[in-house]
Amino acid sequence: MKQLFDFFPILLFFIAFKLYDIYVATAVVIVATIIQVAYTWFKYRKVETMQWITLGLIIVMGGATILLHDEQFIKWKLSIIEWLFGVAFIGSQFIGKKPFVERMMASSLTLPSNIWRRLNMMWGCFFISVGFINVYVMYHYTTDQWVTFKTFGVPGLMVLFIVVQMIFLYKYIPETEE
Repeated sequence: MKQLFDFFPILLFFIAFKLYDIYVATAVVIVATIIQVAYTWFKYRKVETMQWITLGLIIVMGGATILLHDEQFIKWKLSIIEWLFGVAFIGSQFIGKKPFVERMMASSLTLPSNIWRRLNMMWGCFFISVGFINVYVMYHYTTDQWVTFKTFGVPGLMVLFIVVQMIFLYKYIPETEE
């Protein structure tokens, strides 16, 4: 359910783009993200750091898109976010006691330390790669194709990556007795 909630602003962005244009879609995603963060705050009294960063970037980059009437700003936001995620994951290899992926998944999975680190590095490289793929798409395809890539391609890449990750982790998951 959380993934659907997280996808809500992107879906509204896509719909607004198809009905209007990139500028209306950008305004819609700004408002939707503000509502999403506000809802999270009122419901849990806590907002994750990356949600605040995403909100800040969507307001700044989206605002620049609308004010300067230049769609490049909103297109770059995706790469910046992906690169920040990637750097955060890779940086966690060297800062703190546990890499990010271990902090997020340790309660449901027990792995050797070197596997946590390898998995964490895979996530970091994935995010950085998606940032570069976005740059390629934004400069080699139309805005319509970029919006489709952002809305469906990036989540599709994420699902594919998770499947590959599950295959990688399969040998480390203990068998349960019936």
